[in-house]
Amino acid sequence: MRLEQLMELTELLGIELPIVQAPMAVVAVAQGSAMAIAVSNAGGLGSLPCAMLTADGLRKELESIKTQTNKPLNVNFFCHAVPDADAERESSWRVALAPYYRQYGIDPAGIPTGPGRAPFSGEFADVLEEYQPAVVSFHFGLPPAHLLARVKSWRSKIFSSATTVEEALWLEAHGVDAIIAQGLEAGGHRGMFLSDDLTTQVGTFALLPQIVRVVKLPVVAAGGIADAQGIAAAMALGAAGVQIGTAYLLCPEATISGIHRAALKSEAARHTALTNLFTGRPARGIMNRVMRELGPINSHAPAFPLATSAIAPLRAKAEAEGSGDFSPLWSGQNAIGCKEVPAAQLTRELAGGH
Repeated sequence: MRLEQLMELTELLGIELPIVQAPMAVVAVAQGSAMAIAVSNAGGLGSLPCAMLTADGLRKELESIKTQTNKPLNVNFFCHAVPDADAERESSWRVALAPYYRQYGIDPAGIPTGPGRAPFSGEFADVLEEYQPAVVSFHFGLPPAHLLARVKSWRSKIFSSATTVEEALWLEAHGVDAIIAQGLEAGGHRGMFLSDDLTTQVGTFALLPQIVRVVKLPVVAAGGIADAQGIAAAMALGAAGVQIGTAYLLCPEATISGIHRAALKSEAARHTALTNLFTGRPARGIMNRVMRELGPINSHAPAFPLATSAIAPLRAKAEAEGSGDFSPLWSGQNAIGCKEVPAAQLTRELAGGH
């Protein structure tokens, strides 16, 4: 099964290596086109995170990519439902943050509210139609059927993340071409969409074989995989390939802050937790002051992505002082693969014998 699925994935995408570079968009984008270009040119599948981009920003990135590689590319979007504003919840969230506002001399009344991140839309589809990337991937399920049909009409392949067997079956029934099995170890946002119950979330090497057993599609393993040995283990359990994110965060192409880089290189990277404080949705990051003091999961945080605006000024003030106390230091549970080497070199090292 392993060799059969590996052939399926590489033939499906026209790539040489069974490695998908995870699209990494944080409150500020962790990587742009440079990372995607490097990984694709090295034989893997480079990915562009689009959750923080405008339509014009997306076009600019795709133009840059077009001039530097003709290899397959993945563009990734969130497809969450935009929540209604909840004034009461927003107010209680700002009350929870009030001691920190006082510490930094911030007037909460002057902080605007806003969605922060836009889901996949017709406007984004209009831009993509000009470029027709090899893969369009989604987080938090799939977009509405009419938008999905547009993407399929260009013959782009559809990938999406599943965090449970039920989500994998749902994605298969709704027409994806491959499933990303996102284990609990993965950094950044959980892709969960059928339930918000965190007790349903399991580790990669428990989730992967369960999904492989019940679907007929290629399954890409994600979460906690940081070296060639981890890739081999995933393949042995039936993965058609792997998606790796955290290991790329120290590459020169990554655009994370110096504070984030320092945290990844420190002992602090060994302690991560799922938190909703920064966006309103569970995401894995390195523990910091605000996560310890408010609890990683706090019921006062507004629904995704509305939590972002109230904490953003605190992040800015703290980072100006060299502190990551209020920063989303996204990281998976296994940062040992992080290397300060070019992304192309890291991709080849990860591939090992493939």
